[in-house]
Amino acid sequence: MSDTLPVDPQRRQLLVGALAAGAALSLPAFAATPPGSIPSHSSKARTMSTFTTSDGTQLYYKDWGSGPIVTFSHGWPLTADAWEAQMFHLASNGFRCIAHDRRGHGRSSQPWNGNDMDTYADDLAQLFAALDVRDAIMIGHSTGGGEVARYIGRHGTARVKKAVLMGAVPPIMLKTDANPGGLPMEVFDGFRKAYLADRSQFFLDVASGPFFGFNRPGAKVSQGLIQSWWMQGMMSGHKNAYDCIKAFSETDFTADLKKFDVPTLIIHGDDDQIVPIGASAMLSSKLVKNAELKIYKGGTHSLGDTSKDQLNADLLAFARA
Repeated sequence: MSDTLPVDPQRRQLLVGALAAGAALSLPAFAATPPGSIPSHSSKARTMSTFTTSDGTQLYYKDWGSGPIVTFSHGWPLTADAWEAQMFHLASNGFRCIAHDRRGHGRSSQPWNGNDMDTYADDLAQLFAALDVRDAIMIGHSTGGGEVARYIGRHGTARVKKAVLMGAVPPIMLKTDANPGGLPMEVFDGFRKAYLADRSQFFLDVASGPFFGFNRPGAKVSQGLIQSWWMQGMMSGHKNAYDCIKAFSETDFTADLKKFDVPTLIIHGDDDQIVPIGASAMLSSKLVKNAELKIYKGGTHSLGDTSKDQLNADLLAFARA
């Protein structure tokens, strides 16, 4: 004998109808939004966190706070989460902070093609147009610094007010006849070999050692930072992150840097083991007209984590200036 009480058929129909209506109301607002369009910037409309580019790639982005716009481009093989401390600080001080996961990284699509700096810059230009970004302060770290440079080189500064390159790869990481101080190709071939052999262990090794400077004597090691970096790296597409090694190491941004015509702050740690300062910031600061160079003594590649308070203060002061 069942313990379930009988339900009146008419009442059941009313319940089903109510549940269906509730489910329809709970659907996210962007479900019916056509690709490439984004609701206007308002507290009610900003429920959408993805944008679809012209080639069908879906980009995930964060949009925090309100006020003058600051955009963030992350390093390899990370996500917008790498900027969370800086975004929180600036958004808490009256700025609107926008950061995206580059194609093939994080929560964005993993297309087989387009894993190059030109496409990264064009993706960003489409996102800026969709969000109607104007007078932005563009901030880029490492590979993201290359993305900022290539964006300005290809799309100009009509939407840009200022720029920050932090631990950035420009003008070019690779050693060439024109860049004798760069790193030899064998270094990047080693990256690719280790990546293909066991990318999970490779990511763990990078995070446990040179990225945060945890391999230095007396370094205060954070297992949390290591795990966060590893997790973000493992979210990247296998081919996307592989292709990006070539993009960040072999792309020459010299011509892009010469097109900068906005106030630019270049920040670099003098103990950066990933992007050595001599062949990067020291050269970029000469190529960008009237650039301001800040060198963090003993600074690592990940200043946003290991020199967080100093970086947050410097970024806020530059944004307000």
